[in-house]
Amino acid sequence: MAAPKKRGMQTIVFDNPPCLTSWASIVGPKEGEGPWGNSFDVRLNDNLLGEKTWEKAESKLLQDTVSLALSKRGFEIDDVEVFLAGDLLNQLASANFAARTLNIPFLGLYGACSTMAESLIVGAMILDGGFCERVIAATSSHHYSAERQYRFPVEQGVQRSLTAQWTVTGSGAVVLEKGVLGPKIKSATIGKIVDRGQDDANNMGAAMAPVASDTIKMHHLDLNLQPDYYDLVITGDLGSVGAALVRQLFNRDGLVPKPNYSDCGILIFDEKQDVHAGGSGCGCSAVMLCGPLLAKMQRGELNKLLFVATGALMSPTTTFQGETIPCIAHAVAIENQ
Repeated sequence: MAAPKKRGMQTIVFDNPPCLTSWASIVGPKEGEGPWGNSFDVRLNDNLLGEKTWEKAESKLLQDTVSLALSKRGFEIDDVEVFLAGDLLNQLASANFAARTLNIPFLGLYGACSTMAESLIVGAMILDGGFCERVIAATSSHHYSAERQYRFPVEQGVQRSLTAQWTVTGSGAVVLEKGVLGPKIKSATIGKIVDRGQDDANNMGAAMAPVASDTIKMHHLDLNLQPDYYDLVITGDLGSVGAALVRQLFNRDGLVPKPNYSDCGILIFDEKQDVHAGGSGCGCSAVMLCGPLLAKMQRGELNKLLFVATGALMSPTTTFQGETIPCIAHAVAIENQ
């Protein structure tokens, strides 16, 4: 009888760890001007990508990223068995319309800004379970489509709070396969909803910090790992406000010494770019993973990475009704062989 794959309360260890064999990242003009601009595959000059609406632009952004990740591996669209993707828009509009064009069997996922980690976990489960040989996990976000849905159309020129974060225009995609070489997904911790009563939609970092700490703590406890086991623990998009709070929680719980922790929302932009508290959106952690982070793993500069994408599971309706913000974080352990 096979040993159970679940460890502790929330963590899964894969018997046949799936490999990340190819990846791609495409970012918008502002993201391309940031400190990691040269680490992304494509830096766009036009936020509309030649389309008539922001939503159509985001869908094309996702399509192009998937096609690029497959082409790097020499694959065609028909070589993929399942397409796992999501975005921030109502009814997963960008991912649904991208899937319509790509014509791959599709599982739409919603985890807000945690969607990249969620897609990797579901993809790893499918492969480890023997249901498929090859899947692609992806996500996207677009600054202008997200602002129109969650806050105010940018054309209105509404002043942003200093705690607000800039939704990243970007998309990341990863090809996952069985039995080949590449960084492997060794384990994953599925997060629980944590809500500490934060109701300010312009301060998502503060809302998400407690769930990031909770998931990272459970990952270490479930696998009995030392705090410094990983070369890098990186959260999705807490930004400067949330990252400062999560460091306090780490100190309280004895987790992750400071040199071993960073946040995609802080890294993706330069302080001079006037994004206030940093980056956010599904594309924030996706492009950082599929750009500089996996490149560092490929070069051997990182060998053990804990990727913890975080999401604020709010909607315009619940915000207008005065609801607090339930948050989620999923952790994916990626290790070189």
